[in-house]
Amino acid sequence: MPTYRTTAVDAVHNDEELRLNLDLLEERRERAAIHETKAKLQMTKYYNVRVRGVTFRPSDFVYRSNDASHTVAGGKLGPKWEGPYEVMEALGDGAYRLRSMDGTVPPPDRGHSQSQEMLSLGYGMDKFAS
Repeated sequence: MPTYRTTAVDAVHNDEELRLNLDLLEERRERAAIHETKAKLQMTKYYNVRVRGVTFRPSDFVYRSNDASHTVAGGKLGPKWEGPYEVMEALGDGAYRLRSMDGTVPPPDRGHSQSQEMLSLGYGMDKFAS
C-alpha cells in the first residue's frame, strides 16, 4: 500500500533539490571554517590579555616543582615545591641554571637546564641573599 509520501515524490525535482543542497553544503562548510577561525582568534586574544609572563633574573630565589624532578618522594601528600634555589643565569627561551642554598647545582629536570614553567618565584627570600 503506497503512502502519500511515496506517491507525492517528484523524482526530477527531488534530484534538483539534492544537487542544490550539495552545492550549499560546501558554502556551509566554508562559513563554519570561518566561524571556527574567528572563535579561535577570540579565545587566543582573551588568553593573551590575561596571561602573565614571568621571567627570572640572576640572584632571584625560586622554588622548583617537585613534579619535574621527583627528588622528594611523598606521593599525594608530599611537597609540591622544593628549594629555594638561586638563579645563576638565564639561558634564554625560558631556561635557567640554578644553584641550591649550599652551593650545589641541582640535577636538571629535562636536559641541561631548568624550565621556566617548573619554577616559582620565592617571595620574602631576601634574608637568604648572600
